[in-house]
Amino acid sequence: PEIFTIADAKRGDIGNTSNMYAKAFFENLEFDSVTISPYMGKDSVEPFLSFENKYVFLLALTSNLGSEDFQLKEISNTSNKLYEDVILTSKNWKNSENIMYVVGAKNVKEINRIRKLVPNSYLLIPGVGVQGGSLKDICQNGLDSGLKLLVNSSRSIIYSSNDQDYAEKAMIAASELQEEMKKHMIDKGLI
Repeated sequence: PEIFTIADAKRGDIGNTSNMYAKAFFENLEFDSVTISPYMGKDSVEPFLSFENKYVFLLALTSNLGSEDFQLKEISNTSNKLYEDVILTSKNWKNSENIMYVVGAKNVKEINRIRKLVPNSYLLIPGVGVQGGSLKDICQNGLDSGLKLLVNSSRSIIYSSNDQDYAEKAMIAASELQEEMKKHMIDKGLI
C-alpha cells in the first residue's frame, strides 16, 4: 500500500466508457493513477478525475516518432504547439489538481517550457535508456527543488538479461539508474 501505482493504460473514450474504465482501474484494480489520452477532451478525462485520492497522467508530449504528427504542430493564430494547448486546457478541467503529465524523455528541449506551464505538477518521464532518453539531460532541464519528476526506464531493466541471472541483472540496472539520479540530485544541491 505504500507504493504509488500507475496503470499505463493510455485510455481515452467517451464519458460513459471512461467512467467504466475509471471504476475498473481505481476501484477493482486499486491503482493510484492511470495514463490517459486527452484527444477526446474533458468528458473523456474528467470521469477519472472524479475519484478521491486518484490521479491522471495525461499524455502531453510523447517520444515516439508519431508524436510529431500532432503533438508538435503549431496551433493557428497562436504560438503554441498542440501539446501546450492540451496542457493549458487541462488546467481548467474539474479536479485538474490531480492531473500530472507524461513527457517523453527525448523531449528535453521542451521540458523547461512544460515546467513553466505546470510548475507544481509531477511529470512522468518514460524512455530513459533503450529508447534514447538521457537521465542527465532530463535532470538538467526538468529537475527542480520540488523533485516532481518520475523517471521511467522499463526496457533497460526488464531486458537486462534473458538468462537465469535476470533478477540480479535487473537489480543492477535499476540500482545504476537510481544511483545516477541521486548523483544529479546531489549535483543540483537538492539532497
